[in-house]
Amino acid sequence: MRLTTKGRYAVTAMLDLALHEGTRPVTLQDIAVNQEISLSYLEQLFSRLRQSGLVRGTRGPGGGYRLALDPKEVSIAGIISAVDEKSDLTRCGGKSDCQQGEECLTHELWTDLSEKIYEFLDEISLSDLIERPRVQKVAQRQDGKRGLFMNRNTVTQKVSFQERSLSSAS
Repeated sequence: MRLTTKGRYAVTAMLDLALHEGTRPVTLQDIAVNQEISLSYLEQLFSRLRQSGLVRGTRGPGGGYRLALDPKEVSIAGIISAVDEKSDLTRCGGKSDCQQGEECLTHELWTDLSEKIYEFLDEISLSDLIERPRVQKVAQRQDGKRGLFMNRNTVTQKVSFQERSLSSAS
């Protein structure tokens, strides 16, 4: 299994969702602020996560994303697999044609390592991560950051409309 930025960001975003499960849907903007991930990048990731059945979205005011499954049922390996095309450490993409159509000397080693990494990450659920004290501490700090961002970016603008008489409207 190959761990790319895509996979790392997807796990981080899914953990953010899991930490806020049971409150309100979480917007991608909230995740972008807390995790310092580009909003457009999150949109791409969540498209794949939604197609994989890991998240569900709600449109409209008060909308956002929620986990589609219980956090105990979502493995870290499942999240990474949902967003990453590659899932191995071999040079050949698992095709066994590393050296001019033939298997290279270390092909089996990298295949075995890929399997071990997948097995390790498949045994860890979002629920397991939520229970970690350091994760909870970071989440509390980020929730404070989220509140500051929301207060700073709240803009109130007074708008007034002038009434036009019906005779001037024609």
